[in-house]
Amino acid sequence: MANSFFQFKQFTIQQEHCAMKVTTDACLFGAWCASIVQLQLSTINRLLDIGTGTGLLSLMIAQKNNNIKIDAVEIDEQAATQAASNFQASTWKDKLNVHYSSIQKFNSQNKLYDFIICNPPFFNNDLKSDNTKRNLALHSEALSLEELFFLIQKNITENGKFAILLPYHRTDYFEELVTKENFYIEEKISVKQTPHHPYFRTMILFLKQSTISKQKEIIIKDEFNDYSKEFTELLKDYYLYL
Repeated sequence: MANSFFQFKQFTIQQEHCAMKVTTDACLFGAWCASIVQLQLSTINRLLDIGTGTGLLSLMIAQKNNNIKIDAVEIDEQAATQAASNFQASTWKDKLNVHYSSIQKFNSQNKLYDFIICNPPFFNNDLKSDNTKRNLALHSEALSLEELFFLIQKNITENGKFAILLPYHRTDYFEELVTKENFYIEEKISVKQTPHHPYFRTMILFLKQSTISKQKEIIIKDEFNDYSKEFTELLKDYYLYL
């Protein structure tokens, strides 16, 4: 049974009411997004977190970036309530807002976002579980990749960027979908569990301006089952024992 909470160095994620618990790949994605915001803070003032779940990604970014304002949207009522509670218990509650809504119905009050992040429903047409809430979090009936991209376009500034975490086998499909609409890959990171595993996740940063694309890989654990140097560098300010 998954723990009812996940303790980080500067905040706690309570997760007993969320279908999707804290995962290693989500932590990696959150730390990577936080590093992007840090590097480009002068151009990123407003951030949208689509499908925030526990609020993990927003909290990781808020920890590293004092001036950013974050709107986190969540379709599941219990998850939205839990994310709000996690935000309120944190040092950065004044910059974090949870919206209990589908992203399709989310009212941004005509505000656009400099940076949009999403860890979207993963398993399109894969075998489902008997847990309805987990299905909603993992599958794409509530939000297909096509609709997600349309909504990102609707909510992003002209100079804005968006980052997405995808299952590796959906990467080519989403890249083709996005690049057809004149978005470009600024950075793509393929993720493995160990050197002996195949890639299982991809983290991609897109923008509207043509750019030189950077591509690399991150292996979470090395051949000795220790966290890799790249993983440790991203997560050392979050994980308790790094």
